[in-house]
Amino acid sequence: MLKVKELIKDFGKARIINSAAFKVNADEIVSLVGPNGAGKTTLVNLISGHILPTSGKIEFLDRNITFASPYKRIKMGVARNFQITNLFPDSSVLDNVRTCLFSVYGKIKRGFLPASHYRAITQEAIDILDLFGISEKKELLPPSLSEGDKKILDTAMAFALKSKFLLLDEPTSGVATGDKFKVMDTIVSAIRREKMACMIIEHDMDIVSDYSDRVLVLSEGKIIADGKPQEIMEQDNVKEILFGVMA
Repeated sequence: MLKVKELIKDFGKARIINSAAFKVNADEIVSLVGPNGAGKTTLVNLISGHILPTSGKIEFLDRNITFASPYKRIKMGVARNFQITNLFPDSSVLDNVRTCLFSVYGKIKRGFLPASHYRAITQEAIDILDLFGISEKKELLPPSLSEGDKKILDTAMAFALKSKFLLLDEPTSGVATGDKFKVMDTIVSAIRREKMACMIIEHDMDIVSDYSDRVLVLSEGKIIADGKPQEIMEQDNVKEILFGVMA
């Protein structure tokens, strides 16, 4: 589904991404891990189109999207959440998702929308909230939600953009330790049910081990390991990079 080929990103004289190459298959959940400063966020920004590479190639569904705009990538099915949630604080949970659907269907124009279309979009928004387990909170404002529910809503909004491939940047950051697995259970269940592909950027290795089909390890801008979670965690070079454990 997604192919990254010899991707390089320089900022001035600093090479942040250094010939990164990997793929993400359809229906696959892949975690991207690495120490602080490894280039994880830069790599995600390259995939989402928020920054452009110095060289290399990104393909999605066999189409070259290397220099496509973020908007075009969203229209093709590449969407992301953010480490810091981007919610509309003065709109209800339902309206947050509904706004994403309006943008997909091109319905935001001159304030007029046929009642039948409005009802259909509203029902679709409710169905999405139900899929993510927060439909009973549809009338609440985002500031009143727990951090976990804010993360779930943020992901539901990315889902509402008709995504085929989701980029989740630290979906449990800021969430209480006791709620992290509940949040991930909800998000991953929805992703699996809809047969989407997903890349997760996550520091919590328990989350990575429990929810990933495959793990990519990024160090100094390079992918140094690629495999199933248990296999990756047993590699001495990965232990040293992630945990400072010498073999």
